[in-house]
Order: sequence, then C-alpha cells, then structure tokens
Amino acid sequence: MTESTATTHHEIPPEQMRKVIFGGSAGVFVEFFDYGIYGFLATTLAQVFFPPEAPTAALIMTWGIFALTFLVRPLGGMIIGAFADKAGRRAALVLSLTLMTFATAGIGFLPGFAVIGYAAPILLLLFRLVQGFSAGGEVASAYSFVAENAPMDRRGFMTSLPQFGSYTAMLLGTSIGVALANLLPEGSLVEWAWRVPFFVAIPLGFIGYWIRRTLQDTMAFLKAQEAGEIADSPIASTFNNAKTMRKVFHSIVLVLLNSSGYYVLFNYMPSYLNRELKFSVGQGLAVTALAVLVMLVMIPTMGWLSDKVGRRKVLMGSAIACAVLAIPAYWLMAQGSFGLAVLGAMMMAAAFAGHAGVVNVALVELFPTKVRGTAYSVGYNVSTAIFGGAGPLVMTSLIAATTITAIPAYYVVLTAVGTFLAAAFMAEGAGKPID
Repeated sequence: MTESTATTHHEIPPEQMRKVIFGGSAGVFVEFFDYGIYGFLATTLAQVFFPPEAPTAALIMTWGIFALTFLVRPLGGMIIGAFADKAGRRAALVLSLTLMTFATAGIGFLPGFAVIGYAAPILLLLFRLVQGFSAGGEVASAYSFVAENAPMDRRGFMTSLPQFGSYTAMLLGTSIGVALANLLPEGSLVEWAWRVPFFVAIPLGFIGYWIRRTLQDTMAFLKAQEAGEIADSPIASTFNNAKTMRKVFHSIVLVLLNSSGYYVLFNYMPSYLNRELKFSVGQGLAVTALAVLVMLVMIPTMGWLSDKVGRRKVLMGSAIACAVLAIPAYWLMAQGSFGLAVLGAMMMAAAFAGHAGVVNVALVELFPTKVRGTAYSVGYNVSTAIFGGAGPLVMTSLIAATTITAIPAYYVVLTAVGTFLAAAFMAEGAGKPID
C-alpha cells in the first residue's frame, strides 16, 4: 500500500469532522440558495428586469440569462479546480464562497428596467456570470473536501450531507418565496420584496467564510503534497491523460440526471406550475417546498444505503425510478389539483433522491487526488452547463412553441436513461480507498 493510499484510512476526530462537513456545506448552501431563489422568482425577475409588453419573451430572456451563466461554469471549474489541486481544497473553498456571496448580494442592489432600462438585464447577467464562475469550482472542491476527510465506511453518508445542505438552502429560499408571495400585499414582490432573499445570502456568506478560514486542508491533499505528488499543471495533467479524459466523459453522462433533476424538477418547477399549469405563485412555491422536504429525508438515507450496497446500485435504481415515474408524476401535476400536484412532485423527489445523495461521492471516487478538483469540475460542469442550466430555457421555449406541457417529463426520462447506462459501467468505489 502506497503512502497516498494509506492516507484514506486516516480518521480525524468527530468534532473536526463536524466542522469539515459544515465548512464543506457552507458554500454549497449559498450556491444552491442563489440558484433556488432565481428559479423561484423567475416570473417576478422577468417583470423587474425586462420590458413589460411581452411577458413570455421576458420570461424566456430571464431563463436565457440563467442558461448563459452556465457557460462560464466549466471555465470556473477548471481554474478553481486547478487551484484546489495546487493550493489545497480549503483555499479554493474560501475563494469560491467569496465570489459567490459578492455576486448574490450585488443582484439584490440592482435597479430594475423601469429605472435604468436595458442596463438592468446587462448588470444582472454580469453578476450571474460571476456566480456561475464561482459555482463551477465550488462543487468539486466542497465534496472532495468532505470525502477526503470521511471514514471509508461512511464516506457515502458524510458526502451526502453537503447535498442535504443544498436542498435545505432550496427549502429556505422556497419558504421565503412562499412567505413573500402570501403575506405581502399584491405587487410588493415586484416592487421591492424580490430583493430580500438575495440580501439573506450576505450573512450566510460571512458565516461560511469564517468557518472555512478556520479549517485545515484534507489529509489526502497534505500527504500528496508532502510526497511531491501535486501536479505542476492539473489542467494539462487532466487533458493530456487518456485514462483521465475517459473518466471525464464518463462523468458527463453520469451527471445527466442531476442536471435535469435539480434544474428542471426543482429550480424550474415553481415557474412551470405557475405559468404553464396556472397554479398561483404561492401554490407553485408550496408544491416545490413539500417536494424538497422529501429530498431532505431521502438524501442522507440514500448516502447511507450506498455505503452498504454500493454506489452503482443506488444510482441505477434512482435512474430507473425517475424514468418510470416521470410521465405519471407530471400527469398528476397537470390535473389542476394542488393535492395531486404535491403527490406528483413528491414522487419525483423520492425517485431522484438516490441520485442526488450519491452522485457526488461517486465522482470523488472516480478521480485521483492530484487532478480530482480539476477533472471532477470539468465533467460535472460541462454536463450541468449543457443539460442543466439550459433546461429551464429549453423547457419554456418548447412548451411555448408546442403547447405540450409534459415536455419536462420526457426530458427527465431521457437523462435518466443516460445516467443508468453510465452507472451500469461504473467501477464501484464504496468501501475502497479513494486514491
């Protein structure tokens, strides 16, 4: 057993592991809080930042800005991921969280179209691009940080906890949206209240920054550093290695369901329920919030299960469940009943949770320590940029062109099939050293 392999058996004290999990979760929380509130408020943001004469075009452009943000995620992933592989996971986590908090707070201060005209959507796009750049490096660094510190027999469960935090952030954003939509006078959301969730990210970011500054780096990285195994150029080491690039392409397909699952099932759902299925804004947010509650119960459960039966079985089972249940679940939502919409959304949440809780630890286990931040970031962000960030824009445009409201269900089925095939040919990493 090599020295770098032996490091994966090192166990840190429980109190330190709790700090690791909380520190790793902090930036993921802010990232998903930001993406969540943008999705929940998409219809409102369209009214604030674009001309009021063409509401459908405004909504499409709002989702267009959301999609354009993802074009810089692979770039941010490469640069911040390579920084994580060179300078350490902790340094990368501090950098990504600082950028994310600055950009999210900046959106809250922006004047709308009625005040500064077309400068409003341009400034919104610029801040969103900064968010996309920082988010591109956040995911791989955060999950690698937790997984590299976790005991081998509990790695799946512990690495699922930042994902639990991400859906907690979504629930917080949804709850704020529900409260604002239902408690304030009509028109308040467009006039001023849309800013509130963006301002909430400021103290969250400061708390996360302080926690991350106090953490030590992972033993896996420190041992690799001591052994001289740090790549001089993690980007070159990734792209010039055929074996690593095969794994990168494998990871792009493995993440397909994550892209449709989060960004179509959850991020797009409030807008979909409101605009396409004619539920009220508050009802759309409430359906999403109840589905997220299912995710919060199921994600750590699926992470724990993957430690017992393996990552492949959980990922394949989740993909099958999503493919089978997507069309019936969306049919239930389309019946116009709040109760049936909740049932359909909860069905999809339960099916998707196996993927959400396990995919990140599977990606950590796929790559070696010296290029993990870079390679993981490239695979994850390329898949997310193409199939996730563009999802709401594509769904809105296709539904507008065809009037077929079940299009999101078909999209989930297609991505579930791709993830199933990738998981079927994936090497099992549970219960094994990650390097």
